[in-house]
Amino acid sequence: MQPLPRTARAYILCAALGAGACALPALLPPSPTPWATAGLLAALYALGELPARCRLLGRFPSGSGGSGGSVPVGAGSFFPVLLAAALLLPPAAAALTALPGCLLARVDEAPAGWRRTWRTAATALATWAAAHTAAALHAPAALATGPGAPDVPRALAAALGAALVLCLVLTALDTGVRALADGLPLRAARRGHLGRALAPHLVHGLAGLMMAVLWRSPYGPAAALLVLLPMYLSCWVFAQYHRERAAHQSTIRALVQAVDIKDSYTRGHSERVGHASVLIARELGMDGDRLDTVRFAGILHDVGKLGVPTRVLRKDGPLTPEERRIIELHPEYGHEMIRGIGFLGEAREAVLHHHERIDGSGYPYGLRGEEIPECARIVAVADAFDAMTSTRSYSRARPVATALAELERCAGSHFDPRMVDALTRALGRFCRKPAVTADEPAGPGAQVPAPRTSAAQPKEPA
Repeated sequence: MQPLPRTARAYILCAALGAGACALPALLPPSPTPWATAGLLAALYALGELPARCRLLGRFPSGSGGSGGSVPVGAGSFFPVLLAAALLLPPAAAALTALPGCLLARVDEAPAGWRRTWRTAATALATWAAAHTAAALHAPAALATGPGAPDVPRALAAALGAALVLCLVLTALDTGVRALADGLPLRAARRGHLGRALAPHLVHGLAGLMMAVLWRSPYGPAAALLVLLPMYLSCWVFAQYHRERAAHQSTIRALVQAVDIKDSYTRGHSERVGHASVLIARELGMDGDRLDTVRFAGILHDVGKLGVPTRVLRKDGPLTPEERRIIELHPEYGHEMIRGIGFLGEAREAVLHHHERIDGSGYPYGLRGEEIPECARIVAVADAFDAMTSTRSYSRARPVATALAELERCAGSHFDPRMVDALTRALGRFCRKPAVTADEPAGPGAQVPAPRTSAAQPKEPA
């Protein structure tokens, strides 16, 4: 785990101070906060966001008599409660309703304290901004009791405006923290996030409006709770999706572990190629499911080594022509192994073609140029880069600059120049240190001998 940069920590602390300043007026006299409404909404949000793994939301039978998997309810599933608070409460009180749920929710990834602080501050700030928007659009008057109330058109405009602002503020804040934490430019950090989040937030705005209208109706808060039933159902659907993704990850992890056990010289290589492939794909503007596909392709590119004799994989000396023909079959073996795994999509073609070359001199089919799938061209560059910057049985790790120079020399013949340029730009920001897989790492001042074969085509196809 990389430590959180100092700039990112300062950003999170500033957000936390801002959230505290926004919520503080609700606690100071004379405060117009309706504590009964604020307390109940805060309790509802906390209950919804707690990582309770109940039978309905998080546990499902395995279908074969085994124990069910446990899937946490995701953050954001109960935003309608916060949007109802934005419509019903003053801004400071609305910000307070987000605090208990965010503080009590479980955080699975480290650093947990910083992540919890960030989530609490960002959600409180976004709810406060949404409440100000609702007030500016006259939500209190539109939802007031009395003749002609509620004024549905005005209330609808206020709810959608509040949901839009909630989405924009969360996206902007998350873009900032991702840029600082991951060293990304703002354009890369924000790419795709607003488009994916906008529609769900607008739907949450409609659900929040229904809660607010029922809350102010003669039936009171009890009727408003009925709106949460569709939210629980949506959480159930999300949990199913989460469970399916977890099964996908377990399948891939098992395959990679099998390769690492068989070919101990390159242990960890698959994960590093998956990471480098994602760096390249991000530079090329890919996001969402496409990034997942590229990552799967990088991780699984060598799965076909399971079909190669171990004596060939672990041979210390040069390969004979017959042994090289055997090892060059591993892309086809890999493609055959995973062809029935539907969720991999384009990653299957990348496994088959990651040793093709732009000039047509690669294998297994001698494809050239654009005939090679884009995902395979990405993995080819990531694979060669990690092979050169890792210690193997037949070569010592090369410095990153040397490896990049070799990739640039082979760009246009072996590798797609776009992919090489993308990796160079990404590494220029991340300052990636060369990883090694042997027991003895190459020291910073070590003389790195040339490998026994071409750097772009190592003895063992990586």
